[in-house]
Amino acid sequence: MRRDLLHRGLLVGGGAAVGAGASEAWWLTRRRRLPIAGGPASATLGNGQQDVGSGALEVVWSGRTDQRVVALTFDDGPAPQWTPMVLDTLAEHQVPATFFMVGTQVRRHADVVRDRLAGHEVGSHSWAHRDLAELDAAEAYDDLRRSHDAIAELTGEPPVLFRPPYGHLGGAVLHAAARLNYRLVLWSLQMVEGTFPDDPVGHARRMVAEVRPGTIVLGHDVGTRQRLVALRGLTDMINGLRSHGYTFVTVSSLLGVGVAPTSTG
Repeated sequence: MRRDLLHRGLLVGGGAAVGAGASEAWWLTRRRRLPIAGGPASATLGNGQQDVGSGALEVVWSGRTDQRVVALTFDDGPAPQWTPMVLDTLAEHQVPATFFMVGTQVRRHADVVRDRLAGHEVGSHSWAHRDLAELDAAEAYDDLRRSHDAIAELTGEPPVLFRPPYGHLGGAVLHAAARLNYRLVLWSLQMVEGTFPDDPVGHARRMVAEVRPGTIVLGHDVGTRQRLVALRGLTDMINGLRSHGYTFVTVSSLLGVGVAPTSTG
């Protein structure tokens, strides 16, 4: 029996050694294939003190509330294509929204939104809508910094919210966002334009049925023509949600501690 126990001990010890060796081999192999330290997968940069702003990063999909409040968000603009139409509709119904803007679009089309953003909020959606989850830490930060500066120049206020293109997250994205003290905002409900071709009323009805207290809705004010289904039905969506007792707020109002929802009529 003692011999049997010794044999088992050797197997366990040998297994641990083999496991440690396998782990080290995996690390060395992966390190050659992918720059782990400072690469897309890593949420740390180098071995020194991490320069990450406040030292924390909040990632949100929706607001934690039982109040009937909802935040409309629009990605990828601004552009002459549909951004003015969205702003006109929101102004007509006195609805605030959050626009996650692309830095290159801001530089190219600032005049489309200049002096039209009162009551709205602007967050960053990257510099050129690249997949930031594929970039290393330095590239991701450079991308976000350029967009940050462009938005600050447009609005007079540095953005505090960031939404990554495609909703893709990598360690380098998190590190870059933390350096800029962003709140990282995803969404809990997306407009589904392709499901309702040429049926803006049907699309609006579907969205109203799925909204819950604290929902962050993802829409777009730039893109393919099928997205017009959602934008043309925006008035129906707003009226439908109001008929269910919903109030519209910006994302920061939705997420702010102790911040009461802004009345929009």
